Amino acid sequence: MSVEAMVQGMIDTLNDALNDAGKHDRGNSAAGTRVRKAMQTIKGCAQDVRKQVQSDKNA
Repeated sequence: MSVEAMVQGMIDTLNDALNDAGKHDRGNSAAGTRVRKAMQTIKGCAQDVRKQVQSDKNA
């Protein structure tokens, strides 16, 4: 998978989480859980991007 596709996936996940973030701000605690899950996913994706860029640099 290309780095560009990986970053686009992160952006898509964040855009999806934006709706839930608004719901959380209005008091929906279940939406907060979904936001936290999305942030954990983003964290993993960001680490994968870092590994891929490092691998490409060393190749």
